[in-house]
Amino acid sequence: MNKTKKKDSRRSFIKKAALGTTVLAGSPAILSSKNMQQKLLKREHQEFSRNDQIQIAVIGAGGMGVADSKTALSVPGVKMVAACDLYDGHLAAAKERWGKDLFTTRDYMEVLNRKDVDAVIIGTPDHWHKQISIDALRMGKGVYCEKPMVKDISEGHDVITAQKNSGKTFQVGSQGLSSLGNEKAKELFESGAIGQFIYAEGFWARNSPTGAWQYPVPKDASEKTVDWNRYISNTTKRDWDPLRFFRWRNYSDYGTGVSGDLFVHLFSSLHFITSSVGPNKIMATGGLRYWKDGREVPDVLLGMFDYPETKAHPAFNLSLRVNFVDGTSGTTYLRMVGSEGAMDVTWDDVYLRRNLVSDPIDPFLAEKTKNTTKIFSERKKMRPPKEAHYSAEKGYKGAHYDHFTNFFNGVRHGKPVVEDAVFGYRAAAPALLCNDSYFDNKIIHWDPVNMKLR
Repeated sequence: MNKTKKKDSRRSFIKKAALGTTVLAGSPAILSSKNMQQKLLKREHQEFSRNDQIQIAVIGAGGMGVADSKTALSVPGVKMVAACDLYDGHLAAAKERWGKDLFTTRDYMEVLNRKDVDAVIIGTPDHWHKQISIDALRMGKGVYCEKPMVKDISEGHDVITAQKNSGKTFQVGSQGLSSLGNEKAKELFESGAIGQFIYAEGFWARNSPTGAWQYPVPKDASEKTVDWNRYISNTTKRDWDPLRFFRWRNYSDYGTGVSGDLFVHLFSSLHFITSSVGPNKIMATGGLRYWKDGREVPDVLLGMFDYPETKAHPAFNLSLRVNFVDGTSGTTYLRMVGSEGAMDVTWDDVYLRRNLVSDPIDPFLAEKTKNTTKIFSERKKMRPPKEAHYSAEKGYKGAHYDHFTNFFNGVRHGKPVVEDAVFGYRAAAPALLCNDSYFDNKIIHWDPVNMKLR
């Protein structure tokens, strides 16, 4: 970009900042402030006819698949008709949960071949996301695929092509993207409320065995109750190992570590709020500090990312952290810092803080008026409050519900969804490359527009 364009771009950001009328709060500590201005965020949901029913199936009926399915079924006009899983215990539980007439199988293609299935939820380990997504789209199904969209950087374009060719709705399951908190933050950002965007940081902390992926292993787990050969058919061939099946996030053959599981949420939110397509420089460090249980991925990870200037935002830096050994409490947030303020964004809240004490003064005007006698004193201005807190209205059904509502609107009416295959890949790519940077001990350069390595 030439100097003139850069200058014009910078002026446009400053102009937007000057027009901003809402101020920001930076940390939960402001909750005790007497000056806090609190506003409720709310959403009206469309009601559906009982005859306008979408029939769904879940592929991967374990923890996340079940959680997704419960939320999906809470949306009016949705019915579960089939479930697929490689562990017999999950299939038995699915029948208990959704009825004895539920069709169950170990073979996901049997689900996709059913004409009564309109859409599928893919809640499998990451190494099956690509192939099941592509097969489901080719079979004409709507697809809700858990994040990250793909396990490897080389797989993204195949899913994008499959969605484009199918014309069907495909949505990645970073549910926070559809939250009231993210939507408010996007509105504030685009109004110039924090001035020129400079820096962002995100943080996830967990302090429990389950939070650190030490999931329980069923007592009846064996090669008879688990289809182990099918599970490993697209990756390294190994002898039966219940930990690699039930605690799959800990192993590189099946999962994508803390970055693919958690950083991807923060990328999704940040990209939505800023209309960004991603970073062009990626660096990571960390280590396995506490959960030395045979896992192959770090439990502490630090990522640093450079974002180039675009029409939507100036160049900025991002730092992300995950800590599975947090000594205080579980925490997550995304903080965005600008020249005039900052905001902390969660799925239910936006905290805002103003840091500009006086309006910017044009240097030419200042020089011109320096030797001028002021007959009239400068008129005082209306100023916004120093702190504000936007919170979800009581009864808000949450980001997960909103995300599925958006997905089913796409399936029903063909409406575009935000987190489609292109958006999902652009959120997954820096998370996956963060892992590559960590394991290969190198800086990685990425082309976020064309979605390829430089």
